[in-house]
Amino acid sequence: MRSSRLLCRRLILQPQGVPTKVVCLTQALNVDDLRDDEEYEDIVGDMRQEGGKYGALVNVAIPRPNPSGEPSPGVGKVFLEYTDVEGAKKAQAAMNGRKFGGNQVIGVLYLENKFALREYEG
Repeated sequence: MRSSRLLCRRLILQPQGVPTKVVCLTQALNVDDLRDDEEYEDIVGDMRQEGGKYGALVNVAIPRPNPSGEPSPGVGKVFLEYTDVEGAKKAQAAMNGRKFGGNQVIGVLYLENKFALREYEG
C-alpha cells in the first residue's frame, strides 16, 4: 500500500513538459454559470463541440460548485481529455487566449495523473 502511494505521488509530481492528453482551460467559466443544471449541460455540449475541432475527445470535465457553498477544487476550469497528445497540443494552442462567455481563457497542458485522480486544484 505504501509503495503504491509513493508511486502515485511520484507520478503526480512529474515535471512540466511531459507529453499529456489533457488540456485545462482556466478562467473559462463563472461559478454562477455552473449552478443551473440546464446551463451546465449546454456548457458541456459547447465545450465538447469546440474541443472536438482539434482531435477526438475522451472526456470533458467541468467541476461544479459544492451545493453547500464550501470551496470546490477546479470550479471555473474546463478539462478536455483527448485520445492523443497531438489533439491536446492543438487545442491548447488554439484555445489559449480566446474568449468564452466574455472571459479570456488561459489554456495549459495538464498532467494526466492529476486529472485521473480528479485533482483539479493544480
